[in-house]
Parts: sequence; C-alpha cells; structure tokens
Amino acid sequence: MAQNENLAALSAAGVSVWLDDLSRDRIRSGNLAELIATRSVVGVTTNPTIFQGALSKGHAYDDQVKELAARGADVDAAVRTITTDDVRAACDVFTEVFDRTGGVDGRVSIEVDPRYAFDTDKTVAQAVELWKIVDRPNLFVKIPATEEGLPAITRVLSEGISVNVTLIFSVARYRSVMGAYLDGLRNARIAGHDIARIHSVASFFVSRVDTEIDKRLDAIGTPEALELRGKAGIANARLAYAAYQDVFDGGAHTSTFSVLASSGANRQRPLWASTGVKNPDYSDTMYITELVAPNTVNTMPEKTMQAFADHGEPRGDAVSGTAAQAQEVFDRLTAVGIDLDDVFAVLEREGVDKFEKSWDELLTATAAELKTTGSN
Repeated sequence: MAQNENLAALSAAGVSVWLDDLSRDRIRSGNLAELIATRSVVGVTTNPTIFQGALSKGHAYDDQVKELAARGADVDAAVRTITTDDVRAACDVFTEVFDRTGGVDGRVSIEVDPRYAFDTDKTVAQAVELWKIVDRPNLFVKIPATEEGLPAITRVLSEGISVNVTLIFSVARYRSVMGAYLDGLRNARIAGHDIARIHSVASFFVSRVDTEIDKRLDAIGTPEALELRGKAGIANARLAYAAYQDVFDGGAHTSTFSVLASSGANRQRPLWASTGVKNPDYSDTMYITELVAPNTVNTMPEKTMQAFADHGEPRGDAVSGTAAQAQEVFDRLTAVGIDLDDVFAVLEREGVDKFEKSWDELLTATAAELKTTGSN
C-alpha cells in the first residue's frame, strides 16, 4: 500500500502525523495499521473524551466488561484496565515505527485522570501507575499544564517516564512547561536514568483559541475586530514555535538544553492539538497547512487527516520567521479589547471541565454495564 502524497509531503517537511483517536475496533479491524501504511501516521493521542466515545459505541468491550464484573472489579479499576489494554495494544501496533524512528515517534498517549488536574501528588502517583501497567517504552503519559501540573511534569520525568504535556493555551505557560521539562531531565540524569530514552511533546491547543476569541470578536462587532476572526489560533501557535526555537533550537536560551543534549537529551517537540476546524467558514485543513514546521507533531481527527489527504496543500515551512507577524495579530487583538490572559484562563478551566465531564460519563456508563452484566 502506498502512502498518500499529501501526507507524505507533510512528513517530509518535518511534521509527525498523529491520529487523535483510538478505539478497540480501530485496533482489531486493522484500521490503525492501515493508517500507518497509507496515511503516514506515526503516533496516536487519546483523552477522556475519546475513550468515552469508544466505550459508548458498539460491543467491542462487552466480553471484557463481563469478565471484570465476574471478578468484582469496581468502576475505577474496570476503566483503568479497559483503557490501558487499548493503549498497550496500540503501542504494540506502533513498535516498528518506534524502532525505526529511534523512539521519536511510534508513540501512544494516555491521560491521567482529569479529576487530578489540580492535584500534583495524585497526578504523579497515577502517572507512575499508568507507566507500569502499560509497560511499553513507546508510551506517553499525558499531564495537563495546570499550575499544579507543572511540578508533576518535572517529578514524572525525573522517574524516567516520557510525558505528553497537554492543555497548553498560552505561550507564557508553554515556557513554564519547557522549564519543567528541563528540570525533569536534570533530575533524571542525577537519578541515574538514561535521559536519551526520555521523550516529551508539548501539546499546544489551536482551534479552541479561535473559537473563544472569535466569539469575543463577534461581540465587539467593529470592523477592526471582525477582521481578526480566525487569526488568533495560528498566531498563538507560531509564537509558541518561536519560544520553542528560543529554548531548543539555537535561540538565546538554548544553553541549558545544550548542556543536557551533551548527555543525549531530546528536544521537547511542539505538538499542535485541537486541529479539527470548528468554523465551517474556514478551510478544513488550515491548522495543518499554516502550521508546517520542522520537529513538530500535528495530531489530527481522522476527518481532518482525510481532508488533508484529499485536498491539502503541503507548502513547506509556514512557521519559522513568522513571530513578528504573529505578535502583530496579538497586538491588534489587545487593541480591539480582547483580554488574552482571561481567554487563556477560561480555555484551561473549560478544557479540564470537558475532560472531567467525559470521564464522569465514562465511569457512569461503565458502572451501569458492570451492574447489568453482574446481575445476569
């Protein structure tokens, strides 16, 4: 099977194509392997919403739920077993990619319980637990970039565990995430871990920024405000990439990483998340085409991936050298009355709330299944 030309060109430009979805049906049917073979997919991300959707559809999990009910498993244990089994199986599907890329790709992410997003100690404990349960070197444990998540990121990395930092919305918070990563690498090296085996990505959310800011621009309603619709998300990501280059790619603050790189440390790559376009007035591939840059990851819903495969335009690096123009967009947003600090605070809280809601729905549905199955 041949790779799709558009997605192959995207990969050649330095973008790792990851699928933002996972289910047992996708693994068992061979669909995941097919996407690797034909869509240049080299990784998968999951989150509580994705797991909730997977378990609510079809019957792929029925037999396992029956087995867990017979064992008397409680709902938290059942959900943990079901989700980690899927992630472990996906890790095995990606083993060849993981080996071929030297551990850079072939990654599968699993998120800590979102109810722990504001609890450092519980986040660390569950991250370590998930790492041990899945027991695959190509796992990423996802930790949200809340204030409480930052020290958790450092502590988990210090244990030699690879981390996907999620729910990043502002460049200021992203800089704190990069600092937490470097601190974790230093601690891991002191503890005797081989830091060359530790990898990380920083998941910077894109479309949600436009959704929130566009809503506020519409409310302002002036021509100057309306002209800025659909520009904030890409500008924000481009400023994030400039911050990445500053710390990891020869910028003014690269010296700290350079010292660690001499011991084999890897860069923490930027990952563009939330890249499905939510406004039908915008191009359905804009968050791919406009964010092509070396050493990045773009995690896509399958619908967005197939859209790019069909009519995407892989025009090469669209990000390097754009920081000044991106900052101009932000200056204009501030000038028309957008409170960017408030935007990012709202998006973080809503992001955690959405995942908590999905997790609660997952627990409720699983509890009902356990009860029904156990009574039969």
